[in-house]
Amino acid sequence: MGKIERKYLAHYINAGTAEEENYERLGQDLEELSPELAASVETKKNILGQTSILISSYEKTAAVTPYYAQADSPLFAKLQGILDGNLVLDDLKTQVVEVKLWDGEPEGTTFPAIREEAYIEITSYGGDTTGYQIPFTIHYTGNKETGTFDVQSRTFTKG
Repeated sequence: MGKIERKYLAHYINAGTAEEENYERLGQDLEELSPELAASVETKKNILGQTSILISSYEKTAAVTPYYAQADSPLFAKLQGILDGNLVLDDLKTQVVEVKLWDGEPEGTTFPAIREEAYIEITSYGGDTTGYQIPFTIHYTGNKETGTFDVQSRTFTKG
């Protein structure tokens, strides 16, 4: 197997609610989307000169910048609602699905996926003359579940 093109790792974010999911694919206007893993690392050196390393957890985030608002986008409506309502805490909670489009039937619509709980932090809004922008950061909680994602119906199935 050769290199996997970047377009085959798809990122979907729930622009709806936990009860009524509405997944939108991230990527339009984005040249890069790379979830960052900030590890909690503890390094100790003993009296023998040996080093031990303990990686106890990760804080995973992804910056979605730029994000250009589109009036017909459910994600835009969600982000604008966060801004207009000064939402905090669990009102910022959503789900993100990473879909492995390289790992399925070539003509199929269902692919292996991992859904993870996350929070949306809007980092700014406004922008320049290129359009209304609402860049945001996704803060992943680590609560994951594996399953499949149907890219046609945009639905996640656990299991």
